[in-house]
Amino acid sequence: ISWGTSVYWAHPVEMQPRKRSQPCREKPAFASLLRFHEFHPFLCASDFKKIASLYGGDKFSLPYGIKASEEPFRLALSALQSCDLFDEFDTVPCKKCVVVGNGGVLKNKTLGEKIDSYDVIIRMNNGPVLGHEEDVGRRTTFRLFYPESVFTDSNHRDPNTTAILTAFKPLDLKWLYDLLMGSKIDTKGFWQKPALDLIYKPYQIRILDPFITRTAAYELLHFPKVFPKNQKRKHPTTGIIAITLAFHICHEVHLAGFKYNFSDLKSPLHYYGNSTMSLMNA
Repeated sequence: ISWGTSVYWAHPVEMQPRKRSQPCREKPAFASLLRFHEFHPFLCASDFKKIASLYGGDKFSLPYGIKASEEPFRLALSALQSCDLFDEFDTVPCKKCVVVGNGGVLKNKTLGEKIDSYDVIIRMNNGPVLGHEEDVGRRTTFRLFYPESVFTDSNHRDPNTTAILTAFKPLDLKWLYDLLMGSKIDTKGFWQKPALDLIYKPYQIRILDPFITRTAAYELLHFPKVFPKNQKRKHPTTGIIAITLAFHICHEVHLAGFKYNFSDLKSPLHYYGNSTMSLMNA
């Protein structure tokens, strides 16, 4: 992929992460799982290379680092307006968070009000809120996505959501940059057709530091760093990455919608749609 600056040129944007005004002074119960709990999870245009060097991201390629993708990262970050974590008026120091999966176990459980009571609500991909408020709530603080999984229907637009790109390949960064610059999207190289439009504004978008994905793979899942040649390389799911993100920004983390009923193939696969667990055996 050619990322020559003569073609994909952008003004540099100086983005610095806002310091937490009221840091949580208590260690979370899961602190022993993490090397760095107080870690800013979003990349900033002004210092992403420095941060990568500090935490080892310059030694890993995507999805675990920036190695060989420095220019795609620079360009994508230059098109964003912020790398802040929380709103400047946020005053809750020790946040209670819930990571909401898309599992069918949430269907008809009326947990929406409970989910909405959390300080931070993290969702993944295109798991909808609209039409499912009673089961999964109305609020979304963060939503992780990649080009093939992001919402395209403007009915799902939420100005209060921060949308987080989880980049698995350099093409994901080029896709984001091209969309924000209004350029034509090349759909080659994606496992399914990526979104050709964004329902989120530039101020809402962040890019997840690959350190989070790397931590999910090597620290939580204990994936090997080298796979046998005859074995397909594994990467963490968006759900596991979302949980790892929560561990780095929250004091207390709860999960909802991560259980599947494998004993009943007719049970719902997701809390939305008509797919059943039988698809898991297809």
